[in-house]
Amino acid sequence: MAARRPPSTSYGTSNSTAYPSYSYGGYYNTTTTSRPKSRRSTARPGTARPRTGASTIARVEAQTVVCAVTESRGISPTVGLAFVNLDTSEVCLCQICDSQTYVRTIHKLRVYGPTEILIVATASQPKSKLFAIIEENLEVIESYDYIHSLAFAEDVEAIKIAVQGNYYAVCCIAAVLKYIELGMSKTFPFHSLRIKYEPSEGSMMIDISTIYSLELVQNLQDAKSKNCLFGLLNETLTPMGSRLLRSNILQPLTEPDTLNTRYDSIDELTHKEEMFFAVRAALKNFLDADKILTSLIVIPTKPTIQTTEQAINQVIMLKQFVISVNPIYEALTGAKCTMLHNIRELCAPENIAPIQEAIDTVINEDTAYARQPLELRNQRTYAIKSGVNGLLDVARTTYKEATEDAYQHSTELSEEYRIRLDLKFDPARQFYIQIPAQELEERPLPPVFTNVFRKKNMIQCQTLELMKRNQKITLSHQEVVLMSDEAVQQLIEEVRGYMSVLFKICESVAMLDMLAAFATLVTTNDYVRPSITDTLAIKSGRHPIREKIMKTQYVPNDVYATQQSRLQIVTGCNMSGKSTYIRTVALLTIMAQIGSYVPASYASFPILHQLFARIGMDDNIETNVSTFAAEMREIAFILRNIDRRSMVIVDELGRGTSTRDGLAIAIAIAEALVSSKALVWFATHFVDLARILSERNGVISMHMAVELKSSDSMTMLYKIAKGAVKETHYGLALAKVVPLPPGVIEHATYVAKKLERQTQKRKKTSAAVISERRRKLLLNLKEHLVQARNGTMEGEVLAAWLKELQKEFVRRMTAIDADAASVEEDDSEPEDEEVGEPSEQSVSEKQFFDEEMEDRPSTHASQPSVITVDSAVSSSTVYSSTVRAVSDNEA
Repeated sequence: MAARRPPSTSYGTSNSTAYPSYSYGGYYNTTTTSRPKSRRSTARPGTARPRTGASTIARVEAQTVVCAVTESRGISPTVGLAFVNLDTSEVCLCQICDSQTYVRTIHKLRVYGPTEILIVATASQPKSKLFAIIEENLEVIESYDYIHSLAFAEDVEAIKIAVQGNYYAVCCIAAVLKYIELGMSKTFPFHSLRIKYEPSEGSMMIDISTIYSLELVQNLQDAKSKNCLFGLLNETLTPMGSRLLRSNILQPLTEPDTLNTRYDSIDELTHKEEMFFAVRAALKNFLDADKILTSLIVIPTKPTIQTTEQAINQVIMLKQFVISVNPIYEALTGAKCTMLHNIRELCAPENIAPIQEAIDTVINEDTAYARQPLELRNQRTYAIKSGVNGLLDVARTTYKEATEDAYQHSTELSEEYRIRLDLKFDPARQFYIQIPAQELEERPLPPVFTNVFRKKNMIQCQTLELMKRNQKITLSHQEVVLMSDEAVQQLIEEVRGYMSVLFKICESVAMLDMLAAFATLVTTNDYVRPSITDTLAIKSGRHPIREKIMKTQYVPNDVYATQQSRLQIVTGCNMSGKSTYIRTVALLTIMAQIGSYVPASYASFPILHQLFARIGMDDNIETNVSTFAAEMREIAFILRNIDRRSMVIVDELGRGTSTRDGLAIAIAIAEALVSSKALVWFATHFVDLARILSERNGVISMHMAVELKSSDSMTMLYKIAKGAVKETHYGLALAKVVPLPPGVIEHATYVAKKLERQTQKRKKTSAAVISERRRKLLLNLKEHLVQARNGTMEGEVLAAWLKELQKEFVRRMTAIDADAASVEEDDSEPEDEEVGEPSEQSVSEKQFFDEEMEDRPSTHASQPSVITVDSAVSSSTVYSSTVRAVSDNEA
């Protein structure tokens, strides 16, 4: 059933309020999610090519992207988006079931970086919530029929099925294309656009703050530096491959089968040396095929001599592109994996033979694309074969004679004035004369030379005669171009019938280029193929960017995370490597989910759908936001959007306020993060945070090891270790190394030890803590048994492993029982009066655990029974009835 437009949805055609347009402002001036203030523009959008808005996430190149946005009415809004890239002829439709903060919509806008955004007129006066949020995030500057007529013929039905029911996305594509036609004077021929529907759930969502703080596409210190993830991975040789890589980094895949197919391709390329080098050699010859094909299908409504010249240029470039396809086919001979085989089939000679034949009928065989302006003009002049048009041949003769006259004039001037000079060409000035300055050191420049200016050690000038001959050359060239236009347009019209195949070849080349870039990294670095599992496990993982920058050998670290270790509190000394460690986990996850190998000796990852990072300690002066307010904003955003399929890395939360308040907030947020079931790495200097939450199910403590050889020597080992940091006064130890004045250090040490003695004196282990330790141990046992059941161990190996697991469980449970007995004895004895009233910190800690356990259902029997795990293992017993009592929801 065809969708009908409701009366409330109306797109303007020329009114500026009907088409409010936006471009991205300088978001990266800050490290927070605060948004720049918008400026309202009352000017009507221009009909010329719009200014290119600089994407806040470092768009690889300037592109013109027009976007339309519309939304439903209701509590949970449905947002439709359509993007049309006028440089690559790509159309993307999206329909998103978003939250009240429109986070997924804003993320999609940030990824595609549109230069103009269209919104329905009724949403601007009064402003809708979506309109206001887009305005906050961006800085203001100046239907089925479309799909059926403009999409590739073979794709029409598939796209219709994909967008069926997605009314808002269809509305947007109608608005965008109508605006391009009326506002930008451009149209598209039938069945010429690459239209695709992109579901919001098909990729990992990475918010803009995380993209920035993890340096995914831009270095924090130097925007032009290649020391970012995109710069590291960008070994591509074509513009199409580079664009595809950037898109994948910002939107990693969430489909395991596709990822495994990419891994297989990289594996084959790295193991077949001849194929690898042949592919890389073939890719070097490719021009920007996306732009070539797009320029051939965009029809200007007002043709000019310039557009006609460009059409000839594009045909010459198309010839170069078609010639470059066959080497790809030859390079992939013998490819076994599915993806490489499919790419080779798309590049088969039979797919490009009709196009090659059509080009050879009109274009000279020896015509090739030239980058120098004069060579390109000559190629354009002689592109069409002789005999196609008799008048064209005459015009070429005139052009040739006029050009020879210009060179003859240059020779005559050199002989007459005895000056060594060269005839140069520039598109703006045409032919001009260049004289070395040293030729005129002892005499003035003859008056025949005009328009003189000095450029370094050269003098550039013209003569009246040369300007006349330039005019004659230009007129003859334009005559050639106009006479060539008919043949060129007929050729372009014929080629348009093969656009679907050409674009698919272009996409396959881009994918091959990206995979070959990943293979290049594998051959030059110690990278390993990841596995897609339910467990995040990395052995000897390395930060990919830091490893590249550092001259010395990088210290690798291991990572292991499951639901029983989903929140990892990482403590350690300043400069010990906490931030680098947690960033490594996030970056390796992104690399794995775009299909790349990772820097480790072993790696397995679960498929994650969201990635959040809270990193940085900067104030936002522009928006009057303090460090603490900025981090609270980001954490609030994370907590609103987090779920079980998310990963979060948090660095130094709560350090922007007082120690007591910061610790309290860190505890509360850590509890919320644990409850979300997401995988979380929490780097902090709050050692008490690790101590207070150490027995909480799902929480483990880790620390970055430091070696103190003497009172004035500290060695950072940059190695992760279990448990909270042992050196509680590492700040004092580091201050000695700096060094601070001895008197200050001694007094600080005295005060710190006195406060520590008082705190230790008042500590008391509660029954709630003992109960939590039992629960955590039981859930750990359950997880290990489930992994054993689903794993690959069998026979004697499995039996031995179960015996060790049994012994370890009994040992730990016995220790917990001993602690419980000790607590009961302490409770029966009167409290030492000299200790005094417990500190506020001790009371809050006990209340925290007691209140936590009040509403929590009992997870163990009052007197746990003992049963045999497996008669094949041994007759030893373990506490197991309690394991069965724990539900998956509690886990």
